Amino acid sequence: MLDQARKVLQQVYGYPEFRAGQVSIITNLLEGRDTLGIMPTGGGKSICYQVPALLMDGVTLVISPLISLMKDQVDALGALGVPATYINSTLEAREVEQRMQGAMQGKYKLLYIAPERLESERFRARMAALKLPLVAIDEAHCVSQWGHDFRPSYVGIAPFIRSLPERPIVAAFTATATEEVTADIARLLELDGAGIFVNGFSRDNLELTILRGENKRDYIGKYVAGHTHQPGIIYAATRKDVEELYELLRKKGFAAGKYHAGLTDDERSYMQEAFLYDDIRVMIATNAFGMGIDKSNVRYVIHYNMPKNMEAYYQEAGRAGRDGEPSECILLFSAQDIMTQKFLIEQNQLTPERKANEYKKLQTMIDYCYSPRCLRNFILHYFGEVEVKDTCGNCSSCKDDRDSVDITVEAQKIFSCIRRMNERFGISMVASVLKGSRAKKIMDYRFDRLPTHGIMSQLPEKEIAELINVLISEGFLQLSEGQYPVVRLLQPAAEVLQGRLPVYQKVRRQPVRTAAAVDNTLFEQLRLLRREMAAREKVPPYIIFADSTLREMSEQCPTTEDAMRRIKGVGEVKFRNYGQPFLELLRTYAGESDAGAGADAGVDADELAFGFE
Repeated sequence: MLDQARKVLQQVYGYPEFRAGQVSIITNLLEGRDTLGIMPTGGGKSICYQVPALLMDGVTLVISPLISLMKDQVDALGALGVPATYINSTLEAREVEQRMQGAMQGKYKLLYIAPERLESERFRARMAALKLPLVAIDEAHCVSQWGHDFRPSYVGIAPFIRSLPERPIVAAFTATATEEVTADIARLLELDGAGIFVNGFSRDNLELTILRGENKRDYIGKYVAGHTHQPGIIYAATRKDVEELYELLRKKGFAAGKYHAGLTDDERSYMQEAFLYDDIRVMIATNAFGMGIDKSNVRYVIHYNMPKNMEAYYQEAGRAGRDGEPSECILLFSAQDIMTQKFLIEQNQLTPERKANEYKKLQTMIDYCYSPRCLRNFILHYFGEVEVKDTCGNCSSCKDDRDSVDITVEAQKIFSCIRRMNERFGISMVASVLKGSRAKKIMDYRFDRLPTHGIMSQLPEKEIAELINVLISEGFLQLSEGQYPVVRLLQPAAEVLQGRLPVYQKVRRQPVRTAAAVDNTLFEQLRLLRREMAAREKVPPYIIFADSTLREMSEQCPTTEDAMRRIKGVGEVKFRNYGQPFLELLRTYAGESDAGAGADAGVDADELAFGFE
């Protein structure tokens, strides 16, 4: 069966071999076993269920959370010659019925729906009469209340599957899940003896950077100016920030878009389409944007504010470099971000248990922002993955080549102050005492009489607070949970106070950033041709060929049909539909004559031999 799967991959998708992790998932499904796949964004989750779907009799049902995600997937499959469709709220009743009839008649191999569709008794009855060999569930973390995007409608998936006359194989996928959420997914979706495959959270092509103390608006303006030829996403925590950044960049003449829940459906749809088609190069958005945006050539993701948790951050950052090309993920952090996220948590109507969990996740995100350790390893450790080496060499911590500075004395002053305050107060209060503040609250508690009062008066209070956060991140201190956490000492702090353990810190220098190198002439010509064809076909450019495919074309400059088909991402159907104009451009670039150029690029339908047209 795996040989047949490879044949599908090569002839339909144009790739010579599966990515790491895909083989075990596809094998498990083809052997008829439930599967839970946890793969990083851009890791190729869709191929893991699409390839088995093409090898199974009947229609595979794909449950997907967003309309835009369904449309993108179906458009991409259509470009590959794979019959697929979706049913969602954008369709009229007549269109829904036509597509249902088509599914009953075996016209489609994949049918995409939103989980809310399962609430319709009529739809459930139609599904019971359909041959469903496989049900694939995307963004499966939405079923868990401990996940970062809990969606109540996902809870109805297991009862639906249970009601079918013949139980299909169930495949669930997500990009980010802790061990707790993974167990929750398997339980709530009633996965039967599922194979659980965690295929590595590391994205080696992403350069992770944390910048503290930057003038955020100035930084954004300069960065976008230096990367005008590259698509990027800037995430902000609030609509207000999105609107202000949008106006800032538009006034500077940049092709910018905006996306948040305050826009109308038409406005959001227009902005999203413009970004997908490369009419807009930079999108400024809240976290309402991104899930299901299968744009492979996003070269940078900047977080204007710290996200609420690690799952949200890594999913959003992971939208950069889905094509495997080098990309940047930059987080602009300030202490105000902590207050913003706490406010947003308090605004949500959450149970006390869930609210406590949100504060716990937020503290992990704060620790990440202050950590001097390898950022990639911090993320891998959070998701329960073993770090393979001490440093990644490709994050702002690993690239910080400054000598470490001994701050043992400063740490001892901080620990002593916290102990003398009986470990009952938060960061700002401790920093105020160390600074020597004579605010009313400090005088009321008589903290001005402590030996540690004013012992760090030479430093700004903000800098003292940041140093405390670094010590928390490094495991010397901990914060209690809740909206108003207090600082407490951990065992390593006692060793520091006793003079048995030194403490070091690197003082970060401002990174020197240069504009990315301009893409070569042939690559730009290929992109221009792709854009012209995309406009005629009314599809996003990446549907025709991904940036990574065009880059390989520009590097290898294939001038024959066989050589062209060996380029990753050039399958049989894609070559038949789009290949010839690119081949002619490459021949011209290589100085070859069009005379005698190969035979017709068409491929007989029976060469695919997968039981669909």
